[in-house]
Amino acid sequence: MAWDFPRSLSLAERRARAERERTKLQAKRELRPVRAEGRTIARTFWGRAWCLNLESYSDYASRLPRGRSYLRSGSVLDLQVEPGRVVAQVSGTRLYQASVTVAAIPQRRWSALRRDCAGTIDSLVELLQGHLSGAVMERVCRQQTGLFPSPSEIAFRCSCPDQAAMCKHVAAVLYGIGVRLDQRPELLFELRQVDAKELVAAAADGLPLAVKPLRPGRRLELAGLSEMFGIEIAEADGEPPRTPGNRRSPRGRR
Repeated sequence: MAWDFPRSLSLAERRARAERERTKLQAKRELRPVRAEGRTIARTFWGRAWCLNLESYSDYASRLPRGRSYLRSGSVLDLQVEPGRVVAQVSGTRLYQASVTVAAIPQRRWSALRRDCAGTIDSLVELLQGHLSGAVMERVCRQQTGLFPSPSEIAFRCSCPDQAAMCKHVAAVLYGIGVRLDQRPELLFELRQVDAKELVAAAADGLPLAVKPLRPGRRLELAGLSEMFGIEIAEADGEPPRTPGNRRSPRGRR
């Protein structure tokens, strides 16, 4: 199939086109658009941790700024998180369908994580709010053995003609997941196909699912996320994130 590549659109044109596409789609069914306000895409522990983990995939550093720009322009018109999969519609020069598949956490890995967290997580609310010690959250977020996917555990596709391993529409969707985790951090557990309550149940029997007063030093501040992932999240379009070298990249399926 021969593709006719239209000219690139300006930010204002992308916003106007996205709004027109959103209005048409909204008339057919309910949409779940993603909106990022201001310079910071994600603001909570889980949202920022997802974005930092994403930016540690250094082979895609050149694509991520375009993804952030598309997200901020309102181009992610619909984003649905399902167990093991995210499906989205992204407005560009045309309306594109994008999907991201994330592998389920292997049972052995999940059992090991539950054992390691035993006695350290007092409540489900504390876990979802990121109100735990740095050591606990580092263990929960770690690639290979924690909740966040490693590059080899992610695959994606997009209906656009871009032949790059990761197109800007997929990059926008990946950042959109971080925004969604700001609103509903439990979706990370759904995406990895595990039950967050099991981490609390593994701590001790009968612990209440309610927030307790935080002890001094309990909360891992957002600033500590950079050290956890060995990277600083870029705040402005065109500003490349500082990434460690020689990281493996996600295996995209086009």
